[in-house]
Amino acid sequence: MSHGTAEERQREIVRLARATGSVDVTALAAGLGVAKETVRRDLRALEGHGLVRRTHGGAYPVESAGFETTLAFRATSHVPEKRRVAAAAAELLGDAETVFVDEGFTPQLIAEALPRDRPLTVVTASLPVAGALAGTGTVSVLLLGGRVRSGTLATVDHWTTRMLSGFVIDLAFIGANGISREHGLTTPDPAVGEVKAQAVRSARRVVLAGVHTKFGAVSFCRFAEVGALEAIVTSTLLPAAEAHRYSLLGPQVVRV
Repeated sequence: MSHGTAEERQREIVRLARATGSVDVTALAAGLGVAKETVRRDLRALEGHGLVRRTHGGAYPVESAGFETTLAFRATSHVPEKRRVAAAAAELLGDAETVFVDEGFTPQLIAEALPRDRPLTVVTASLPVAGALAGTGTVSVLLLGGRVRSGTLATVDHWTTRMLSGFVIDLAFIGANGISREHGLTTPDPAVGEVKAQAVRSARRVVLAGVHTKFGAVSFCRFAEVGALEAIVTSTLLPAAEAHRYSLLGPQVVRV
């Protein structure tokens, strides 16, 4: 099999993973007409290049500078896990009165889980979050202005970060595309990274909420270290031993 064919095959695997959200070794072997071992070798190579993460029996795409899932796609993957994580994150509110809610689907679920029985001010760059909370009556919503990114419907650039820098926020609920002990919290787009970094700087307490697939994943732009977090909320699909390693860097790790 020529070198070009392996490259073409791997390009096709990445394309499929990005189009559907995950790929399966057995189905790929059948679809590409090659042995499962060949597919596994391809996936190892692609993982080495940071393009996919391997799972038992397949792989899913890593979000990178060149590829990011849309909010619409995120609203269909790992949803029960995201709901559990969001509910547990909302419980960490404590006596916070001003809250930053990040862009993304899990933070949107956190926003929806926030209590409605006391006054809260929510600062967000996310149009869906602002829309979900603006109608509640009890929550005062501050929407950060700026350029709206089409995939995530959230604002970015200097207008957004400048407005955010004027606030002192009790608690920030942050999402990330990747979290690793070595590289910290990362996201593909530098403009998004700037907003997240400013939210971390502006907040007294920072809580990261994310499903287990975020752990060990590394994206392009680092916006915070693990030690900047008060807590990490994820699910029991993250192994206890791995959760413990993160807790040694400072944050409380909550698994639900």
